[in-house]
Amino acid sequence: MTKNKRDILLVEPGYRNKYPPLGLMKIASYHRLRGDHVVFVKGKSPDVRGKMWDRIYITSLFSFHWNETVQTIRYYGRSVSRPDYIYVGGILATLMADELKEELNPTLPVTIIKGLLDEPGMLDQGSSQIIEEMIPNYAILDDIDYTYGVEDAYLGYATRGCIKKCSFCAVRTLEPQPKYRCQYHTSIPNLVHSIDTIYGPKKDLLLLDNNILASPDYERIIHEILDAGFEKDATFNRKQRRLDFNQGIDARLVTPMKMKLLAKTAIKPLRLAFDHSRMRIGYEKAVRLACKYGMSRHSTYILFNYNDTPEDFYSRLRININLNEELDAKISSFPMKFIPLTSKNRRHIGKHWHRKMIRGVQCILLATKGMVSPRREFFDAAFGRNEREFREICMMPEDYIIYRQRHADKADEWRKLYHRIGLRQHQRLLELLAQGRIKEEHCRPETGLLRRLLEHYIESEDVG
Repeated sequence: MTKNKRDILLVEPGYRNKYPPLGLMKIASYHRLRGDHVVFVKGKSPDVRGKMWDRIYITSLFSFHWNETVQTIRYYGRSVSRPDYIYVGGILATLMADELKEELNPTLPVTIIKGLLDEPGMLDQGSSQIIEEMIPNYAILDDIDYTYGVEDAYLGYATRGCIKKCSFCAVRTLEPQPKYRCQYHTSIPNLVHSIDTIYGPKKDLLLLDNNILASPDYERIIHEILDAGFEKDATFNRKQRRLDFNQGIDARLVTPMKMKLLAKTAIKPLRLAFDHSRMRIGYEKAVRLACKYGMSRHSTYILFNYNDTPEDFYSRLRININLNEELDAKISSFPMKFIPLTSKNRRHIGKHWHRKMIRGVQCILLATKGMVSPRREFFDAAFGRNEREFREICMMPEDYIIYRQRHADKADEWRKLYHRIGLRQHQRLLELLAQGRIKEEHCRPETGLLRRLLEHYIESEDVG
């Protein structure tokens, strides 16, 4: 225990998120090992703001949480004797360190930590502890009145890094490894045993690896997972245990041997990614191998709004419906809208998309609670029976998309008018929708069919 006990404040901004802040949990372990007093808060807490802290750590998540993150940093700016005693790390801080410094300087020159705390002495000179290797402190989660989506699970990484260089992914910056290796990181049995000893056993195992199949230690890691008690059909307190590689596995790297090994674990669900149509052959091969070895419940991330077209996006969703029927599988698709790695908001529109199509997809997903059903009849109703119907559904007024049954008659009227307008009127409709909210004064110059079509948007008051 250190002679100079310090008061340490850990802060996660108030954005909504599913997973606890693993980095702060490890920092908490480090400081409590030193004998420091550690407090964890979520968002802006007036109870702790008025206290003077020896050090404040603020984590960050995605770039589109920019405003919330900056506001949180400023909120605690006077809660330390010197601004550089505020340490800011995480995804946003790593990807946008220069922008963050420019935003906060000269009044609040905080200390920005880029990347991982994977070397000794990164927080205190002379310390031999490596923060990245510490067991996360679960006790700090009891300090806050916030429920994360993941409970009762061991959290960690078996590997760090990735061999791929996908332009839409930040892993090579967040977890740089020599020659883009996927490097062995943690012994799973040791992680499980250490957490058991301090905080008690957990039911599930959540690994946040970015590309587990790329690891040269893949076979060793799977056997470690099995040795830790996460074999297929394993139970804990009479409940089925679950292994989850949350970031998914790389369909391009699947082999029969790798899939057969994975099938021995308690993985549920199997997560894959289908980022673009060029992956189709590899993706379908991975799905077929998974089903062959008894893993028929899949969750597939479907990227859209990147370099794809709406038709490409729809076709990838449709492929999963076809595979479900052919293989008697249950593949649920989860569309994920692409947002540039350093975008400060969520408003990005891909080069082949337009604002109304993006909003249309979001409205469909609101109605389906974010998941695309594996059943054809539900898919056809939500997304359309073909690409033409998909585009048409996305162009509807928002209430017509979200509340289909309630507005069925009005939607039929809208559809008849939509089919009758010409190319120029269609382009004009897109221009008006791109303006944001359609109002009566915007539509006064319009006449005939287009005017009648626009009245549906005006009545629903939902565009925007």
